[in-house]
Amino acid sequence: MKLVAITLDCPDPLALAAFSQQATGLEAHPESNADFAGLNGEYGLFIGFQRVDDHRAPSRPDPGVPQQLHLCFKVEDDLDEAEARLLTLGAGKPDHQPHGDSTRVLTDPAGHPFCISTRRVRARVRTWRSGKSSTPRNGHDDEGR
Repeated sequence: MKLVAITLDCPDPLALAAFSQQATGLEAHPESNADFAGLNGEYGLFIGFQRVDDHRAPSRPDPGVPQQLHLCFKVEDDLDEAEARLLTLGAGKPDHQPHGDSTRVLTDPAGHPFCISTRRVRARVRTWRSGKSSTPRNGHDDEGR
């Protein structure tokens, strides 16, 4: 079995696809439209964005509206520069930053949390609310191993 697509609910598929395209450099799917837009990723992975008129942005760490999805991206260049570029593109930065200096939690324009990190993904992480190590939730290497 091979993962071939990830789809995110959002209020404006074209806007979220444009943000994600600028952030990642992935190619826009030629049949993207106002109801469903997509990006063609490496190795055949497709990232889709589908319109949900009553979409409610995640309120993480408040459990009122769960995070729905959490993507993690490894940054090859300077983390501060990558963060600044993403903020310029329309990302948000929550006040709560649980992962130390090597990882930043940001939100896309639809409110989905994602992280950028200089470290590799690991199975043991700190939870968003408590800061304590736990079972895998988002794959960050908070302990530097």
